[in-house]
Amino acid sequence: MLEIKDLNKSYGKTKVLTDINLTIEENKIYGLLGRNGVGKTTLLKLMSGQLIRNSGEIKLGGEEIFENQKVIEDICLVREFNSSTKEIKVKNILRAARGLYRNWDNDYEDFLIKEFGLNTKKKLIKLSTGNQTIVGLIIGLASKTRITMFDEPTLGLDAAMRYKFYNLLLDDYEKNPRTVIISTHLIDEVTNLFEEVIILNDEKIALKDKVDSLTKKSYFLSGREEAINPIIKDKRVIHSEEFGSTKIVGIYGELTEEEIQKIKMNNIEISKIPLQKLFIYLTEDIIKEGL
Repeated sequence: MLEIKDLNKSYGKTKVLTDINLTIEENKIYGLLGRNGVGKTTLLKLMSGQLIRNSGEIKLGGEEIFENQKVIEDICLVREFNSSTKEIKVKNILRAARGLYRNWDNDYEDFLIKEFGLNTKKKLIKLSTGNQTIVGLIIGLASKTRITMFDEPTLGLDAAMRYKFYNLLLDDYEKNPRTVIISTHLIDEVTNLFEEVIILNDEKIALKDKVDSLTKKSYFLSGREEAINPIIKDKRVIHSEEFGSTKIVGIYGELTEEEIQKIKMNNIEISKIPLQKLFIYLTEDIIKEGL
């Protein structure tokens, strides 16, 4: 659906993205993860045609996206509003968005305004940070674009409002499938939304995999250190901690049936790593090891 080939982006002499090759498929929810400054926002802005790349291609359905209004109408990026927009009344911001996206859903917009209790008569700057965020969420949800991207979509929202957004997104996704990309630091809250994960590190795509595939090859091992150490000798350890004589490690990689039996025979407990912890461990491990 969306194809990125040999993409490079620098700001002056500072390289941000180098030789990015990525395929984003139709009707999936992706998680875009990585530390601050790694290039997540830059990648999203390039994918939405809001930045000029240094080299490479970005195509949606085979068509180049840059300066292609027809294609851009199918891509929505929700991120923090710039300072000039904040002097505009919310109702006028929404009116402008209606004219930008071809599949805009007026009825859904009205529903969301009531659901979030948003005052659209105020200037954006007069709203709290959370309510400014909600304006962006309404635009993203009501746009009904083929690709909808959310960059830190819960800034300033309390827990109740964050989960309201997640539930609304999932409900609408089930009724009206589209491709959704979410870049967030609140990994533990959104793991159940993701079908596939992309991790950025050191200017490149460090990992891209389906959630099902990731969970099948990630394990916690818990037992005595002298029993665990020989087993993890050739394994990729993404987490380790000790409690007295008990050692707990997280490993990432395939285990054979023979290895699993050996683990059990050595009185080592084995269990799956919960998704939120897995994503955090993988992100930290990639940064630490450069894998």
